[in-house]
Amino acid sequence: MAASKKTTKSAGAATSPGSSLVKWVYRAVIAFVVYLSCSLLDRIKDRWYVFTPESLHELAQAAVRAHPDDIDSIIPYIVSNLTSHYSPRAIALNTDSSEWVFNNAGGAMGAMYIIHASITEYLIIFGTPLGTEGHSGVHTADDYFNILVGEQWAFHPPSLKREVYKPGDVHHLPRGDVKQYKMHEGCFALEYARGWIPPMLPFGLADMLTSTLDYMSFYHTARITGREMLRNLLIGKI
Repeated sequence: MAASKKTTKSAGAATSPGSSLVKWVYRAVIAFVVYLSCSLLDRIKDRWYVFTPESLHELAQAAVRAHPDDIDSIIPYIVSNLTSHYSPRAIALNTDSSEWVFNNAGGAMGAMYIIHASITEYLIIFGTPLGTEGHSGVHTADDYFNILVGEQWAFHPPSLKREVYKPGDVHHLPRGDVKQYKMHEGCFALEYARGWIPPMLPFGLADMLTSTLDYMSFYHTARITGREMLRNLLIGKI
């Protein structure tokens, strides 16, 4: 009995109100420091961008004019222009256009070729010859969808009219916004995101783990994305 009373007293001392208060103050300080750090990084993230939405839109339009309705010719046109314009010392690009992987996100399914992936930017070709539709997701980056072939529709209440995007058009989804979208048969786009890319990855990967169970696509997506982010970090591209 004596030993039991001593144990009870020790447990009570360990969970005293003063001890609990110190823990909560400590947690609050950590949360505040994390918040300040994230706010500062968010203010200065523009210095790490290499691409601009305007230049990529111009490139997409030039590709559409040069090879109308021919995605097999549009892709090498875009990649060759990017590699000739951007120095490998400034940004790492994936020129292996055979690295296509399935992508399921927000209920939509297609395939993507990752041209560039870093902490603050990604650039991919995404599309499907079959057509698909789904939820855009809520993202920590601005997303620019440059239509190359086919047609995309989007819907954003309270407007009850569809938005229509055709080859040469760009569909901008601001950070934090959300839409329903549909890509018709044979629609492919040059998709550019600028902002914080890592928090977007769960949206692009979750369906493979919880719905499709396509672990090979999950592996290849994670492998290529991680490899490209590391290649860019090694040359100082955040």
